[in-house]
Amino acid sequence: MRIEKCYFCSAPVYPGHGMMFVRNDCKVFRFCRSKCHKNFKKKRNPRKTRWTKAFRKSAGKELTLDNALEFEKRRNIPVKYNRELWSKTSEFSVFLLILSGKALEKAAAISEVKKNIHLIRAPHAGQAKQLEDKMVQKLAEDVEMDE
Repeated sequence: MRIEKCYFCSAPVYPGHGMMFVRNDCKVFRFCRSKCHKNFKKKRNPRKTRWTKAFRKSAGKELTLDNALEFEKRRNIPVKYNRELWSKTSEFSVFLLILSGKALEKAAAISEVKKNIHLIRAPHAGQAKQLEDKMVQKLAEDVEMDE
């Protein structure tokens, strides 16, 4: 599906939409809506019409070095198939999937441990040892006091 640009306002013209004017010298003009077609027929300059992209660019209202516009540009340069590049790309995408899966598993395990910490370590599990230590200390103090 080829998406053309409107000659007047630079808006995208999708297939089956807009109008096309072909001049006698076979120059093709595509328009997104009747508003653009009427302005073209009235010989209006898109750089002087305030709502067009051409005006915004020429008046300095819009970024001329915009990343989205750079990405949107049509490039007719075919990329040559490279087996090594393809294998590296596929391996890296699989690696990223595995890495994200491992990170999710680790986060899930940590949250499960935090929720169920009482199952791992009971609240009174170490109390018997502490009581025994206290009793030994008291006995040691009593022995010292008796001496």
